[in-house]
Order: sequence, then structure tokens, then C-alpha cells
Amino acid sequence: MQESGAQMSTIPTSSPNVLVVEDEMILRMRAVDIVEDAGFHPVEAVNADEAIAILESRSDISLLFSDIQMPGSMDGLKLAHAVHDRWPAIKIVLVSGQVKPSEAEAPADSRFFRKPLAVEEMISQLQGMIGAGALKIVPSATTASGEDLEVVRSPQESILVAENDNLRLLLEQADTDAKLLLAQAGIEAQERQAADKLQKLILGELHHRIKNTLATVSAIAAQSFRAAINLEQGQKAMDGRLLALGRAHDLLIQVSWANASLTHTLSGATDPFDVQGGRRFHFNGPDLRITSGAVIALAMTFNELCTNTTKFGALSNSSGHVEIAWTVDEIEQRLRLKWSESGGPAVTPPTRRSYGTRMIESLGQQLNGQVRLAYEASGFVYQLDVPLRSVMASGT
Repeated sequence: MQESGAQMSTIPTSSPNVLVVEDEMILRMRAVDIVEDAGFHPVEAVNADEAIAILESRSDISLLFSDIQMPGSMDGLKLAHAVHDRWPAIKIVLVSGQVKPSEAEAPADSRFFRKPLAVEEMISQLQGMIGAGALKIVPSATTASGEDLEVVRSPQESILVAENDNLRLLLEQADTDAKLLLAQAGIEAQERQAADKLQKLILGELHHRIKNTLATVSAIAAQSFRAAINLEQGQKAMDGRLLALGRAHDLLIQVSWANASLTHTLSGATDPFDVQGGRRFHFNGPDLRITSGAVIALAMTFNELCTNTTKFGALSNSSGHVEIAWTVDEIEQRLRLKWSESGGPAVTPPTRRSYGTRMIESLGQQLNGQVRLAYEASGFVYQLDVPLRSVMASGT
């Protein structure tokens, strides 16, 4: 992937290792950046099982930084207790957008933070728990005149926090209004109690989705401005990623957050970039019903691929096109997807790993598979190889 923008370089010295455990790709990338900005070296895991395997294979982890709500054999809270019992020297930080463990529920001496994360506070807390850090972050990009560029920080983080407070107040008001309507309707006490329980479940799920979305938006904003040369470039990058996230949510709303179509997910991600007349994206593969997590991850990944190809690849001219093909290996139970560009300008491998590259590589890790990027003479190639169980819900 090629991407212009300021580059953050690190002067490597000995630094503590922090194990970051988060199943959401974008939020994990944001947590990694916080750990790096604190001066530490991140080690990534997407679930508790992978985290335990990492801890069993190495003895240099100083701190566990884990989300609480994760799929798998154990959630983040159970993981924290397991780590505290087996590796008591490891410090523990827990984060969540919905649940807050009590002192009795959390391991001794652990810290808890709500999502969206307050970056400066998190950095300060991490440094207070395991030292000041050893990585020095320096901006290495320069202007044409040789002057250092200042990395633009997102001006929207404080706005997101305010919006989160407003949404919380709206949820509380919705709870009050619903109870009043039930009373005015004369619903019997037993029926009202059942309705109250249903309402609490709905509001709880809505609140969780809002908090998680706000955390994702905050992470996208921070990532977009982190590597931007100027405010305008950062704003454009953020706008494109938020639009891609919005299109993925639109698709999921149509199917009530159940399994969505792989073909519809890919076409929804590529349609906004097919603007020069005629289909420049060609699809070839069986349709599958994929999970909501896979929909969002694929939509965000294909937004990065499409943005890159319109700037530097096959769609940067009038003759190039992109072939997107996928197959299902029934014997090995794997999905294999390939994005192939042709007809574009000569391919030049990038000189650094951009945010877009990090995102599409993280997809493979999130889905327990592999991602391969190839800068071939005929055009850029992206390949994804994942287990079917990672993208398809049980029973489909």
C-alpha cells in the first residue's frame, strides 16, 4: 500500500512489553498507538486464548492491556484473573464501553478505564504503572523546504466525549419516557414488569453499540490525523473511513445485525469508487452469509484498498480494473479471497507501512487467518486466507 503523509519513527531502545488484547481491529490499532506513545512495545492478541499462548511462550510481558467483552473461551475479566494468578508480576489494565467491574470482581491492583479512551490519561497511567518508557517518538517527515512537519492531532476527541455524554442523557430520557407511556397505557403490573425487562435489554444493547461506535469513531479520527501532513488530508482520510463504516452499518441494519451477504458487502464497499462509467470492479465467487464483525472488517479493509487504487493503482487511470475473486475450500474449511489490479501504472513498493497497510494486515489477525500483499509488475495483489468459522456464523 502506498500512502503519503507524515511518518512517525522510533528510536529503538530497551522498553517494556505490553500485551494488547482486543478483538475489534480498529480499536486494537488505537490501543497499540497509545502503548507506543507511552514509550512501550506492544504485543498484539485478538482473544484470551491467543493472549495465554503468548504469555506461555515468553517471559518479558510487563503489562496486560485488555478489553473486557470479547468472544471466545473467556472474556477479558476472566483473562485478567488467569494472568494475575499465573503471572502475578504482570500489571493489568482493563477497558470496556459497557461494563465496569467492581473492586471485588477485578483482580487486585488492576486498573479500569471506560471507552472511548482518554489518550493523555491512558499514557500517564501506563507510564505510572511500568515506568516512563524507553521509546522516543520523533516526527521524521519533512516539508519540501526541509522543515519538520507537526503531526496533527484530532480536534474532535473532546467533541466525541461531549457527544457520548449527550447520548447517555438521551438514553436515560428514553427510559423515563417509556415508563410513562406504559403507565398511561394502563398496562397491568405483571405485563409492565416484563416490558420493563425487555426495555432494559434493548436500551442496554443500544447503549453498548453507541459506546462501541463512539470508541471506533474516536480511534478512526486519531489514526487518520496521526499520519496526516495537514488538517485537510487528515479530514479527507477520516471522512472516507467514517463513510465506509456507515455503509457497513447500513447493510447490517437491513438484516437486523444478523448475517449479511459477502457479495453485497464487497459491492457496497467498491460502488462509491466505480465512478468513471462501466464496471471497473469484477466479482467472481459464491455468495456467503457472513457475520457482522466480518462485514465491518471487510468493509473497512476494502475502503483502504479502493482509496489506494484510485490514488496510485489501477483506478488512477482510465484503463485499469480490479478483479475480486474468492473460493471456499470445503475440505480445509477456508475462505480464500484475492484482489488483483491490472491496467494501471507501474507498481512501486512503499517505503513505509501506512495506516492503511496496518489495517488490512490486522484483518487477517482478527479473523485468525493470513494476509499477503504483493507488488507485482502487473499490479498490486491482496490475498486473504481465513477459516470459514471466522467469517460465517454457526448454522449457515
